[in-house]
Parts: sequence; structure tokens; C-alpha cells
Amino acid sequence: MVSLQTRMTLLVVAMFAIIYAVIVLIGTSMGYYDFYFYLMISLGIMWFQYMIGPNIVEWSMQVKYIQPEDNPQLFAMVRDLASRANIPMPRICIAPTSVPNAFAFGRSVNDGRVCVCQGILNLLTDEELKAVLGHELTHLKNHDVITITLLSVVPMILYRIAWQMMWFGGGRRDNRNGPSGVVIALVAFIFYFITNLLVLYGSRIREYYADKGSVELGNKPAALASALYKLVYGCAKKSGDEEMKAAEGMKAFFLNDPSQAVNEIHELSELDLDKSGTINSADLISLKAKEIRLSMGDKMMELMSTHPNMLKRIKQLSTYT
Repeated sequence: MVSLQTRMTLLVVAMFAIIYAVIVLIGTSMGYYDFYFYLMISLGIMWFQYMIGPNIVEWSMQVKYIQPEDNPQLFAMVRDLASRANIPMPRICIAPTSVPNAFAFGRSVNDGRVCVCQGILNLLTDEELKAVLGHELTHLKNHDVITITLLSVVPMILYRIAWQMMWFGGGRRDNRNGPSGVVIALVAFIFYFITNLLVLYGSRIREYYADKGSVELGNKPAALASALYKLVYGCAKKSGDEEMKAAEGMKAFFLNDPSQAVNEIHELSELDLDKSGTINSADLISLKAKEIRLSMGDKMMELMSTHPNMLKRIKQLSTYT
């Protein structure tokens, strides 16, 4: 099976190629043909994304960094998991939103940050919370946080280019033999759609690897499955409120896709055989023997989501029992 690192590297290469192609089109329309000019601009855009990514996350989620004395138990969990993962101790922060979730971000594994939303702290048991933190530290260990931070900004750039060229660049060009603004806008829109699909794909596959990584760090599959179930339920309860809408822009970093929570909770409720509000080992063993078949509608929804279908994801966790 192709490794996560290989897949993510191919995605970065594909994204860079697309950015480069669009810049070549714009440069050609303006009469610039210098290869190194295009290369430096393309690398500059990627570097800018890399540098500002964590700052955008901090600003968007209004995170507050905490010290060990603020939450000794949380620090102890992260310290233990970081030691098991053989990575530097990440900085820990809390987002004030009541949306139950957690995420990891940063420019490198040495700059790793783990953030828990306020809404998750009173929702999960210690075992479930540690499984969630193991998932997030695996993202740092796998370096996929950096890749997603880089990739997620590319579609936004292409959208802005397309919009700008459509309304302000059409028909005006310095090079009569080069492409018009309308042509550039059309190409940018096509690449915007393609890069969105690539970001979604990258975001989905990294979740499977992080789930497996959490188990490899010593967490029980049932604990992570139960935590995911509770997060989906918590997000479904908050569906439509202002905090949920504000947090959806960060859903690529979250453990689950909040916008899919209402649909997923109906599927997942069938896994809770004893109706305890959790998913235990017996529930997972029962799921392990079942075959999961998604409808065409569910497959399309998954294709356009930042996360795998939750039923498929918990089914995968059952194979680790």
C-alpha cells in the first residue's frame, strides 16, 4: 500500500504544478516568459502559505495557549503520548468554542501545537480524550498537518485569481498572442475545482492513518470509536447555530466533519447496541463482521467532504481490535 508520506508528497507536487501553470498563463498574457520568474513566484506563494498558516488558524479559532498548571491532566496526557510517538512536546492550547472537537497544527513537528475545543473537555472520558489526543499527535508525527496547511490555501488563491481575471482581466492584456483574462479565469476555475478535490482527498486519507496511529500509541480502538461517536452527536446537537457555522471553516483540521454530523448520527446510532451513548468493544466486534455498503448519495457526500464517512472509519477501527 502506498504510504501516507508518498501520497502527500504527490499532492504537494500536483498543487505546485497547478499554481505554476496558472502563473505561467497570467505571465504569458502580460508578456513575461522567464522560467525563473514563474518559478520564484510559485515558490513564493507556497512559502507565504507555509508561514501564515498557523497564524490564520490561531486567529480563526481564537486559541489561548495554556501552561501545565492550567490543566495538569491534559499536559500529562500529551506529554505521555508525545514520548510514545517520539516527537517533541507540542504546545497546548484551548479554543473557546463549545463545538466539541480537537485539532493539530503548526509549521513543523518542532513547531507542533495541539488544540482542544472547550466543548470536548466535559464530553469525553479520560480514556476517550487520550485516544483523541493520540490521533492529533499522530498528525504531527506524520507531518500531514504541514501538508494540509499548505494545500488548503491553494484553492482559495485560485478562486481569487479566477474572480479577479473574470471581472477585471477579461479582454485586457499586454501580449496579443497570449491568453485572454476570460481564458485564464476559466482555467483557474477548473483548477480550483480540481485542487478542492485533491485537498479533500488528502484530508480524508490522513484521518485513517491518524486513527491507526492513535491505536499504535496504546489507545484502545473502542475508546477512539466512542469518542468519534460522541463528537458526531455533539456536533449534530449544535447543527445550525452560530458557533458551528463559525467553526466550519476549520473543519479540514477537525476529527470529524461538523457539516455531516446530522446525517452520520443516524447511521452511528445503530452501532450503539446497548444504547449507552458510547461504542464499546462488543459494539466494535459486532461491526467487524458486518459489510458496509454506502449508497451513491453517501459516496458523493464523502467525495465532497474533508473526512471519510464515519461509519467506514469506525469500521476500519474495528479491524484493530
